[in-house]
Amino acid sequence: MVAPQQAPGAGASDELDVVDESPETLYALCRERGWGDGLPIVAPTPQRVDAMLAAHGGDPDRSVGLVPPRDGEATLRALAVNAVMAGCEPGTLGVIEAAVRALLHPEVNLRGVQATTHPVAPLLIVHGEVVDLLGFNAATGTFGPGWRANATVGRAIRFVLMHVGGGYPDRGDASTQGQPSKYTYCIAENAAACPWPTYPRSRGVDAPSAVTVHCGENPHNFHDMESDEPVRILTKAASAMATLAPNNAPISQAEFFVVLGPEHAATIASCGWSRTDVQSFLFEATRLPRRVLRSAFDVLAWRPWLLAIDDDDELLPMTEHPDNYRVLVAGGPGKHSCVVPSWGMTKSVTLPVEA
Repeated sequence: MVAPQQAPGAGASDELDVVDESPETLYALCRERGWGDGLPIVAPTPQRVDAMLAAHGGDPDRSVGLVPPRDGEATLRALAVNAVMAGCEPGTLGVIEAAVRALLHPEVNLRGVQATTHPVAPLLIVHGEVVDLLGFNAATGTFGPGWRANATVGRAIRFVLMHVGGGYPDRGDASTQGQPSKYTYCIAENAAACPWPTYPRSRGVDAPSAVTVHCGENPHNFHDMESDEPVRILTKAASAMATLAPNNAPISQAEFFVVLGPEHAATIASCGWSRTDVQSFLFEATRLPRRVLRSAFDVLAWRPWLLAIDDDDELLPMTEHPDNYRVLVAGGPGKHSCVVPSWGMTKSVTLPVEA
């Protein structure tokens, strides 16, 4: 089988002789070598890796970039090996490549994401034609189990961060407690249920398919079973964000991803509210008194205009600009939505998936 680990300068085609592909043998091998996430893996045989590469095309040794903190080289072959290990179907490598490219943008600050003690994990959001083409679940249970594309593509991203980037717990990854989304964290936008332009278009990306990466915490649910207007629904969303717990409080550049369920989105849009209206409302509603914020933190990564406010009764926003509330629609029936707080020292990136 092809080795998944790519140390700086290592060859991309290192192979190991493994005669027995039983789960027990592969588990023992992974444990010995420090590979995998503790769950069973699919053996990345040359045949499987070649099939993954053939479905994508391109030079297998073409580099996507260096993945921190170990700065291993993410070639297409390395991505294919990790995709096979994670259980991905051929055809998904384009999504994985786009996601890794997005993660390597400087504003994501992947070195910090990988090494912090915070329980941050990259959330991958898939948009457009590939959602249906590759079988991603954008509807009921999109954050949960039961769909191969969501589960395995999210897991492949984690394998790349571990095997290529060296982000292993207690080595490259210093997260104090971790979080379940460090296994797999992949959803899809429910474009059919979105009453506004798709999320990539709101970010200036007009492509048939796209991916977004946002580095943050697990989703925080909020529900409203009764309201027929936006204010009560979004006030509940604001209450989930106006807290001292996430890094959004001391870091003013931090984003929130607001993932609205289709029913909440439909109710909000039926009253004539646009995505920008939602962002503006949340910017005003998601606030805490200055005295509460300043008494909780000695170190603040705030913009100068926020630091200049000296009225202890002033209600300060949880992030410096309405655009830092990133709004999209995902999920199925039911009046639940969620927010995904940020790690803070990071920005999301949306990129097209290349054909």
